[in-house]
Amino acid sequence: MAKAQKYIWWNGELVPWAEARVHITCLGWSTIGAVFEGIKAYWNPEQKELYGLQFAEHYRRLLHSMRFQRMEPRWPVDELVNASVDLLHANEVREDSYVRPLAYFGETTWFSTGEESRTDCFIVTAPFRSVLGTGATVRACVSTWTRLGDNMMPPRIKCVSNYQNSRMALIEAKRHGHDIPILLNDRGKVTEGPSSCVFIVRDGTAITPGVTSGILESVTRRTILKLCREELQIPTEERDIDRSELYVADEIFFCGTGAEVQAASEIDGYPVGSGGVGPVTARIERLFHDLVRGRTEHAGYRTPVYGSVRARARG
Repeated sequence: MAKAQKYIWWNGELVPWAEARVHITCLGWSTIGAVFEGIKAYWNPEQKELYGLQFAEHYRRLLHSMRFQRMEPRWPVDELVNASVDLLHANEVREDSYVRPLAYFGETTWFSTGEESRTDCFIVTAPFRSVLGTGATVRACVSTWTRLGDNMMPPRIKCVSNYQNSRMALIEAKRHGHDIPILLNDRGKVTEGPSSCVFIVRDGTAITPGVTSGILESVTRRTILKLCREELQIPTEERDIDRSELYVADEIFFCGTGAEVQAASEIDGYPVGSGGVGPVTARIERLFHDLVRGRTEHAGYRTPVYGSVRARARG
């Protein structure tokens, strides 16, 4: 059973969970321009270590999102990384867990630019159940909702308000018996899922839409491309993907902090490959799983939570 969280990190301090409160009049308005990250930490029971996955990369993206929203960057990346480590340690986390930071306009009680408001930030942790290594697949569909564009609400900014677009697509998909939708942009090209990037595999090549197609600049997507190119020798392409290519793909998989690496068994009722995890996806998932659990030499991707606390204590 998941352990109750003792603390939240809020504006530079560890605060007891029950004492982390804001006034009800801030609800909603303060988060119109709010930006956030989803980050994960993976427990390795053999090593008795919790590994934070790409903390610095996620916090650099958070600062980019804050800059776009004209928020004051009150905390540098290294301070936010240390805050996440300290929070996980204080909460005595020894299971797979999310780390969820959110920056918002702390004094806004009505619709505004936020110019008059200070920037607040909190980080919370919560357990999750990983799908890596389970063989689980999802049923996908193409959404009737169009992906929002860069000149409307830029998808590369991880802003709370942007996710209404994804939410509508997910509601539609679930109502029609699917697990996850794929959104097309205004040119009819494939973009991504509601909270994950998408790859197709054709003739052994892993293909994914480019970063200017209307997608989040995903940390996980970038990692998958690097692993394919540098270690797995899997050819890759970043290019436009037509809707019809989804129906003739040998494999389709989603990737992201939430999705991890997960294969699609069908798309709009068309079976994908054999309906299970395809061979290319399986190789990628296996290496990614080993990386996040600390079973490989990819130390640059991981922050050992308890090891980092011990090292700072010695220093």
